[in-house]
Amino acid sequence: MAETNNAAAEAVKEVKAPKAPKEAKVKEPKAPKAPKEPKAKGMRIPYEKRKALYAYGFLAIWIIGTIYFFLKPLLVSLWYSFNETSVELGYMGTTFIGLKNYIDAFRSDTEYTEALLAVLRDTLWQTPLIIVFSIFIAVILNQKFHGRTFARAVFFLPVIIATGPVISIINGDMDTSGYSGGAEQFSTMFETDMTGALMNFLGVYNISDKITDLISTLTSNIFNLVWDAGIQIIIFLSALQNIPVSAREAASIEGATGWEFFWKITIPYISPMIVTNLIYTIVDSFIDPNNGVMTIVLREASNWYHGYSAAMAWAYFLIVILALCIVLPILNKFVYYEV
Repeated sequence: MAETNNAAAEAVKEVKAPKAPKEAKVKEPKAPKAPKEPKAKGMRIPYEKRKALYAYGFLAIWIIGTIYFFLKPLLVSLWYSFNETSVELGYMGTTFIGLKNYIDAFRSDTEYTEALLAVLRDTLWQTPLIIVFSIFIAVILNQKFHGRTFARAVFFLPVIIATGPVISIINGDMDTSGYSGGAEQFSTMFETDMTGALMNFLGVYNISDKITDLISTLTSNIFNLVWDAGIQIIIFLSALQNIPVSAREAASIEGATGWEFFWKITIPYISPMIVTNLIYTIVDSFIDPNNGVMTIVLREASNWYHGYSAAMAWAYFLIVILALCIVLPILNKFVYYEV
């Protein structure tokens, strides 16, 4: 019986199917390694740091120039303002006197205080006039018409040719150019003093002297107004061209008139540039070498009174900063900044 069971078991083993052979694993070829970049000899600084060093190298020229040609003279002039200066052999002698130069400028020198008040008064009425005129001309130049490029060049031309000799010739001061004849005749080409004749033509007589002087002042300075508004016009023109087309389309769909579009779309979009131009105009008016304060400061410096001249210049600078600190916070409340 046992033998029969063993024979049956062996028969069953023989009947079982043979096992399938195992599949051979195919090894994927490894990607070749990128060759290592050879390290440059003597260049162990990382690339980013090298770029930073190159940047500092290029900036070093500007930094050295700023320190040597700007900051050093600035600090020297500040030191001179507290001293009485005298020209010595090979150097400038100084004697410390404290705030005496500043006190003398405001208490003793009536010419300086009168010139300072005149500059502040002129800046107060000329700055808004230049800003309004610049916006008006920029809006016109932003329109499409024949000769628009030429018109833009005409208004920007004073910025290109506004050099000392040119403006002196136009104002009738040709003594410095070596030729004094014909200065008055040449400068009359740029005069616009026709207020009296126009008022007489219109039959306007016997009005207040103050009103007549105000009208004469405004009309006689038309050329200077155009001359001083070149940069502002360009800045406003660039701001007008950056107004998105979608804002124009939305305004036209809503039925906004040109007047409403100007006050509700144009002015808010160009308001940051109004602040920029206001700062530029104020600073440009204060540093004009033809105004009274700058004339006095340069005259005192040419007469070797460097301490007194520096005191007047630094007092003038602080007044300009104070004026900007008063104007800017007020204007920033009405500025629209697109986020």
